Amino acid sequence: MTHLEHLTPRRIVAVFLVLALCVASAAASWALGRSTSDHVGAAPAGRVATADLTADLVSNVAYQQALVAAPSGKPKVTVIGTGGTIAGVANDRGSFTNYRAGQIPIADLVDDLRPEIEAVAEVETIQFGNKGSGGYTIAEFHALTLAVEKALATSDGVVVTSGTDTMEEFAYWLDLTVQSPKPVVMTGAMRPTAAGTVDGPGVIGADGPANLYNAITLAGSRVTTCFGAVLMLGDEFHAARDVTKTSSYRMDTFQTRELGVLGWIDGTNIKVGRAPARVATCDNPQRWNTPFDLSKIAATDLPRTEIIFGYQQAGGEGITGFADAGVKGIVTAGTGAGGISSAQSAARTAAVAKGVVFLSTTRTGSGSVYGGTTGSVIAGDDLLPQKARLLLMLSLAYAGGDVAKVRTWVSTIGNPEWDTVSSSAGTPPGQLKPAA
Repeated sequence: MTHLEHLTPRRIVAVFLVLALCVASAAASWALGRSTSDHVGAAPAGRVATADLTADLVSNVAYQQALVAAPSGKPKVTVIGTGGTIAGVANDRGSFTNYRAGQIPIADLVDDLRPEIEAVAEVETIQFGNKGSGGYTIAEFHALTLAVEKALATSDGVVVTSGTDTMEEFAYWLDLTVQSPKPVVMTGAMRPTAAGTVDGPGVIGADGPANLYNAITLAGSRVTTCFGAVLMLGDEFHAARDVTKTSSYRMDTFQTRELGVLGWIDGTNIKVGRAPARVATCDNPQRWNTPFDLSKIAATDLPRTEIIFGYQQAGGEGITGFADAGVKGIVTAGTGAGGISSAQSAARTAAVAKGVVFLSTTRTGSGSVYGGTTGSVIAGDDLLPQKARLLLMLSLAYAGGDVAKVRTWVSTIGNPEWDTVSSSAGTPPGQLKPAA
């Protein structure tokens, strides 16, 4: 039998499909070379960032319009400082773990990047706060969103610096609440910047200056337009929804389990390996925006939500106590695929009767939680517990007591993904599931 005899009709079709994909990929690369080399991060002189984009971004009209609509001159980036290790002062140059966070003003951190940063963007700073990330309240989160929105009204992108302990929560909060599609980039550091005093010598191996420089570069490039908030440390940037801190001290602490980074920055090159599913709605602002417009509610309107951890023979008193204290929503970080103890389950049932809404997640750090299509116990899919808490809080605030609406938002806004089969809502296969 000859090799040609192995070419059945099905195999011939497969060969042609592969060839067609290769041709399409080559055409997209050619178009990308023409569009991004001239426009992404364009500046009249100095350091110019170029980007490699995925094919779906190349064909997204609204995304491409955002890239080519370069402002006259350099992009304008506002850096909002909230403190953290990046603004920390260590005991000495070799002290990586003994330091005081939130000491150096954000204006000083940016000034230390001059004159080089002036070739990248026109940068202004806002000192929102100066303390560790864990010290911020939800009311301050509310105010931070409004500060970011105000800055984006006149800037091409915003960088927010914070401590890394709860940076992923800062990022996801902004991802859910900022209504502008312009880039929002979170960054910080795992090592303090200065030693002795705020204007002292630099700590050996401090990562803050490079992270801040790259974050400004990324925001000014407009490459993450419509991505929502992203988190950038160690030359890599991640989706706010997916990223998590995985180590208390390691420099590469931020990881996106299962899915991986969005991209990375190598000098003047910005590489985009993938994009959040949300970017597919860039052409439709009504779908891209979330319902969580914080200009419409006060911080006091945000209901208290808490997290309960599952473990061997866990008691139910924590759930009961929260319910009695007036907590409106509870996230359970269960074992395996979201399991909780019998005592916790009984306490949950009693709390539901009091009007408490539950969101089930796993403590494993990755993997999905399924089940339950009605009632006040909602499956959180693969949302991390700390992220699920923020989404539940916002959903309860805006749903007006409609638990079904909360459930819908958890499954769409909280878990944006592609339909692989035609859904009951009529979404064609390969399209993003509708957000409401």
